[in-house]
Amino acid sequence: MEKILKIDGMSCGHCKKRVEDALSGMQGVKSAQVSLEKEEAVVSYDATALQEADLVEAVEEAGYEVIE
Repeated sequence: MEKILKIDGMSCGHCKKRVEDALSGMQGVKSAQVSLEKEEAVVSYDATALQEADLVEAVEEAGYEVIE
């Protein structure tokens, strides 16, 4: 499954890497591509292993806000 998360609070390359690492490190995430310009993450994941709320939680634990 693929999900686009709108993310608030990213301002630099370090922010981008931090969000990518938080998402990519999750069991069940196949890929996570973060765009500073679009302020979003495109996450490909196994829906049987993770729910959208798990992705949101990982971003928030990294210090950023997911905008619904």
